[in-house]
Amino acid sequence: MLRDALLLQLGYNATLVAIGATLLGVAAGCTGTFLFLRKRALVSDAVSHATLPGICLAFMAMVVLGGDGRNLPGLLAGSALSAWIGLLCMTWLTRRTRLAEDAAIGAVLSVFFGFGVVLLTVIQTMSAGRQAGLESFLLGSTAGMLRSDAVIIALGGALSLALILMLRRPMTLVAFDPEYAAARGLPVTRIDLTIMGLVMAVTVVGLKIVGLILIVALLIIPPVTARFWTDRSDRVVLLSGLAGGLAGYVGAALSASAPNLPTGPIIVLVSFALFALSLLLAPGRGVLAAVLRHLRFQRRVHLRQGLLALAQGQPIYEPLTLRLLRRNGLVRADGVATETGRARAAKALRDEKRWEIVRSDLAHEAVAALYDGLRDIETVLTRDQIVEIDRRIGGPQGVAT
Repeated sequence: MLRDALLLQLGYNATLVAIGATLLGVAAGCTGTFLFLRKRALVSDAVSHATLPGICLAFMAMVVLGGDGRNLPGLLAGSALSAWIGLLCMTWLTRRTRLAEDAAIGAVLSVFFGFGVVLLTVIQTMSAGRQAGLESFLLGSTAGMLRSDAVIIALGGALSLALILMLRRPMTLVAFDPEYAAARGLPVTRIDLTIMGLVMAVTVVGLKIVGLILIVALLIIPPVTARFWTDRSDRVVLLSGLAGGLAGYVGAALSASAPNLPTGPIIVLVSFALFALSLLLAPGRGVLAAVLRHLRFQRRVHLRQGLLALAQGQPIYEPLTLRLLRRNGLVRADGVATETGRARAAKALRDEKRWEIVRSDLAHEAVAALYDGLRDIETVLTRDQIVEIDRRIGGPQGVAT
């Protein structure tokens, strides 16, 4: 069943949902990257909650005009207008009052969502409202998705991606350093509003599949996932889009293979699974990589301390230190240093004396800041500098470097 779903062989409706969810995931991942880099992740929460009054008002208006209140384009237009008003309110509160951005977000989120819940209650008392099904916009609902719905979602996602490709450079610059962007003459306020507009567009498009509550996760989790794998902003955008698209595709397939499972929450859980895998396995920032780095550092410390102990004729009691010395052929099984071990120990002791000179000499202040007890002095000083330091130390001059 799952295999058929992944291969888009579960029927027309399941295929529509999978394609729409994939395009939505790609658009949300790419768009959310700029929010993440701008450190405005919670803005997406305010925008998504601000869509609810617009959905309700659009439904009521279409019913009063004699139309079908559940017409998706009309509902999306209403949600877009409401989200834009909420965004403008939040921007005004942040810039024209002393409220911090998080306080403005909280105010807009709570007021707009509360107003939307009141309108939902009013709609349920209307003769045309009992079968409205507007609550599906809270958590998403793909049951009975029409071809026209899928086309709207696909076009919205494609348009968002096209705008991101056109504006990615100025948006990246504003996300990293708005002051520098302003100094270069870029309209920072307009670019900020463009980013927020893209967030609003993705939020509105994703209402049908993920819902206004869970769309926040699809905007934020993929960029966080991508950040574990690279330091370059263009690659973060690309990987974030891939992670969002993969979450949308796999989540839709899982939901189609088990019809009782809701599509939106499953997509979010798949996105979180990708995040968890990245958190654990990413080569640069993953937990496993950090543990391995710590273990390597620990072994280097033990090996260094063991060599210094050998050079000074001190006994070694630490089992790990002895194991590392034996494994590297520096001591025999009985704990006596080998010829290689004696040479390495003499070098380690000599390096410590060299570092003492470097750290006490103001001329080498920049180099001294690099001392960590493990760094080879040859990596920061030239051979001539080391010879000069050895001359100041005195004693044998022929120690290998």
